[in-house]
Amino acid sequence: MSLDLAFDDGQQAIADSVAQFCASRCDDDAVRAARGPLPRRLWRELAELGVLGVLAPDGGGGALEAAAAIESLGRAVFPGPLAATFAATRLLPAQQRDAVASGESVVCLGSAPLLPWAPDADVFLELAGERIFRARPAGDVEPVAMLGAETWGRAALERGAEVEGAGPALVLVRLLRAAQVGAMGRRLVEDASQHAAIRKQFGRPIGDFQAVAHPLAECAIRLDSAAALARAAAFHFDAGDAAAARRFAAAAHVSSSEAALQAAFVSHQVFGAIGITLEGPVFHVSRRIQQLAAEPPGRDASRALLLADSDFGAAGATA
Repeated sequence: MSLDLAFDDGQQAIADSVAQFCASRCDDDAVRAARGPLPRRLWRELAELGVLGVLAPDGGGGALEAAAAIESLGRAVFPGPLAATFAATRLLPAQQRDAVASGESVVCLGSAPLLPWAPDADVFLELAGERIFRARPAGDVEPVAMLGAETWGRAALERGAEVEGAGPALVLVRLLRAAQVGAMGRRLVEDASQHAAIRKQFGRPIGDFQAVAHPLAECAIRLDSAAALARAAAFHFDAGDAAAARRFAAAAHVSSSEAALQAAFVSHQVFGAIGITLEGPVFHVSRRIQQLAAEPPGRDASRALLLADSDFGAAGATA
């Protein structure tokens, strides 16, 4: 059976609308200048579009709609705990869910002591393996500047009640993180390819040389494959096939993260020295890729899920 992974008209309209919003409110200059705390005004403006609440019970959308939005947000390197926020609107009670969807409350999903966006967070969800617990900081949160130009926090957490629905929520986190970081990787490959078409060495565009063209082509193929896995995970999630959604989401998370990291490495090589300068054409994208690739749940956890669902995992369990 074939599966059409192209967005339908409604999903594509979401992607286009979010892309237009990002072009007007979160261009490359704004991303390069961003440092530290979450820009709350920009975050609320995104929420006003209905994006953050698209997966809420009254949000009118599913995983494919969220994937369409986050692909455009990823390409624009939009700041904030995007995947965690989408997932939280499926986990939290109505009042807190509405506050998150409206952009008034910010979600921190992670494991102590180093927590993403903790200094900005109003809602703390502690990740313990494949389980999620309500939590709160045990004392002050110490801000920690991170590679991706965002601020995390160092704190101990006081664990509260376990949250129901952690399994589906983590499927969403993985597939949306894959869609987000994969879009960043494709953006890098496109920018590097354009540069290779005009930058000349020995009287020829450097893109004419196999040593430049082939690595870029390999990155594009790997990123396209990862994007297909993420959309397949979203399709199965919306169709109610939990087992397939879990497998595809874990595979997409691993594949997209590693493909995007490779794209960052190759694009830096193509651009040369300007590729690693703060004000350069790609570093503001590649540093965010490296940050997202390290955020919980990590790739090792997704690999463990894939192994557990495979014959290799079963063999290891009985050995």
